[in-house]
Amino acid sequence: MRNRQAEVVKNLSDRELLINVYLTQGILLILSCVIGVILFSELWFIDEIVEFNLGDMLFLGGGLALFVVLIDQLLMVVLPEDKLDDGGINERIFSNLSIPHILFLSFVISFSEELLFRGVIQTHLGLFIASGLFAIIHVRYLAKPVLFTVVIGISFMLGILFELTDNVLVTITAHFLIDSTMGILIKQKAQS
Repeated sequence: MRNRQAEVVKNLSDRELLINVYLTQGILLILSCVIGVILFSELWFIDEIVEFNLGDMLFLGGGLALFVVLIDQLLMVVLPEDKLDDGGINERIFSNLSIPHILFLSFVISFSEELLFRGVIQTHLGLFIASGLFAIIHVRYLAKPVLFTVVIGISFMLGILFELTDNVLVTITAHFLIDSTMGILIKQKAQS
């Protein structure tokens, strides 16, 4: 399966790969709404998991994002490059995007994934199931032990942050800052 998936991705143009990312996020957003209505019995379930708290968003979400980015940068220094190689997918996605597009894509990804995995799944099925499912959807990392461990770790940290705050906006902020920072760093590395 892994070789087949890598071959399919390899044959996609950068534009087709980006379209697939957006389609995947759209599917996750639709799943969030459908499963949310079923589990919460109404579409306004979002009111139960959202509170605008700028302090928590900046300090807790931003603090977690800073920690994750620093750990990622440390891993890039101490580990061989092949241990962190995702097949060049992130480079293909982010290296040719403008910074505003990286920010927009990062918001779409963080919003759809956090709404589904923290707001809906974790609220009803718990931290371990939500974090496990989050890691599994990042299928390209399954055969890469270091990358899979990092994704599991990030997922658990986001889940714990949600447990502490009971506020999906905090985890969306953290996820957005992680993805957008890493995307911009990938872009800068590709341009140098």
